Amino acid sequence: MAETDTALGYEQARDELIEVVRRLEAGGTSLEESLALWERGEELAKVCRHWLEGARARLDSALAARESAERAAEGSDDQA
Repeated sequence: MAETDTALGYEQARDELIEVVRRLEAGGTSLEESLALWERGEELAKVCRHWLEGARARLDSALAARESAERAAEGSDDQA
């Protein structure tokens, strides 16, 4: 990923990716321009994937912590 892409937030990358796809679907661009758009779209998709994977990891961690706390609470209830 290019250094400037890593600074993009998820929403920015997603919105730009939507625009790239719209332009590709509309057609009317030269082969060279289409290839450049495709490459940009690939980079933007990587940025989005990076953000989504990070969000998934945080969610998984939060769920695991909650489950652990619930098990600990159940264990202390059983001892009472």
